[in-house]
Amino acid sequence: MKKCVSIPVLLVGWLCWLCSCTSGNNDRVSAEKILNTPPYAGLTDSIQQFPKNQELYMQRAVLLSQNNLHELAMADYKKAWEIKPDEFVALKYVSNLMLVNKPEEAIRLLKESLAKWPANPDLHRRLGEIYTQTGENNKAMAQYDEWAQQDSMNFEVWYEKGVLLAQLNDTPAAIQAMEKSYQVQPLNYNGLALASLYAATLNPKVITICDELIRKDTSGILNDVLYLKGSYYSDTKQYDKAMQLFNECISRDWKFADAYIEKGIIFHDLKKIDSALKVFTMAATVANTNPDAWYWMARCYEEQGKKDLALVNYKRALAIDKRFDEAREGIRRVEK
Repeated sequence: MKKCVSIPVLLVGWLCWLCSCTSGNNDRVSAEKILNTPPYAGLTDSIQQFPKNQELYMQRAVLLSQNNLHELAMADYKKAWEIKPDEFVALKYVSNLMLVNKPEEAIRLLKESLAKWPANPDLHRRLGEIYTQTGENNKAMAQYDEWAQQDSMNFEVWYEKGVLLAQLNDTPAAIQAMEKSYQVQPLNYNGLALASLYAATLNPKVITICDELIRKDTSGILNDVLYLKGSYYSDTKQYDKAMQLFNECISRDWKFADAYIEKGIIFHDLKKIDSALKVFTMAATVANTNPDAWYWMARCYEEQGKKDLALVNYKRALAIDKRFDEAREGIRRVEK
C-alpha cells in the first residue's frame, strides 16, 4: 500500500526551507549593515569606489578581525588574495582561516603559497604548526624536513623540529635538533629550550648552556635559567648548590612558586618535614592555584600523621588539577 505523507510533515519541511532562506537573507542583511556602519563604513565606501584596491580590503579585514568578526573578515582576505596574491596576504588569510576552523583550506593555501615562494620561512613554519595542531605529526615532521633541506642554516627550522620532537617524547632527537638550532644562532629562547631538555635528561651540559645564557642575558630570562640550574643540581642531589640557586630565584621574584616547591622538596628529601611544610605553605600563599603546593603540603601532613589536614590539601590539589593522579592516590590512602 502506498504510504502518504501527512500534511504536518509537508508543512514542517516547508517551514524548515523557509527558515533557512530567511536565515541566509538575514545573514546577508546583517553583514551589509555591519559593513556600512562605523568603523567600517568609510572603508566600505572606498571599496565601492575602488573595488580592485587590495590594500582597502586588507585594512577592512584586519579591522574586522580585531573586533572578532572573523567570518566577515574572511571574505575580505579572500578578495585581497584574489586581487594580488602575495606572502603577507597569504599569512594573514591563513590565520583567519584557522580562526574560523577551516584548517583544510589553510593547508591548501599554504601549499599554493609555498609553490610560489618556497624560500619563505614563515610559510614553512605555519604549515608545520597547522599539521601539528590538527594531529598530523608525520606530515608536520615531513614539512620541517623539507624546510631543512632547503635551508639547513635556518635556526628556526631546527627549533620548530625540536619542539615537535619533544612533544612526541623523542627527547634524544629533540636535543639534536635544538643543538643544531643553538649552534646556528645562539639565542635566549632556543638556548633555554635546549637547557630544559638537558635538565630533563640530567645532562651536565645544562650548566654550560645556562652559564652562557646568564652571561648575555638581556631579556629577563635570568630567573628561568637559575631555576634550571637549581633543578639539575637538585636532581643530582647537589642540594647545597640547588638551595643557593632557588633562594636567588626567590630573592629576585618572591612569587616564583616553582622555586619554593623545589626548595621544599629538598627539605622533604632531607627528612626536614617541618621546614618543608613551611616552604610549601609559602608556595601556596604566593600561588594558591598551584596544585603542587597543596599536594606537597598534604604529603608533609600525612607524614606527620595529620590525616585530616592531609585530606583537605590532597582534595585542594585535585580540585585544581583533575588529572592529578598522585593527589587522588593520596586521598585514597588517608581515607582508609
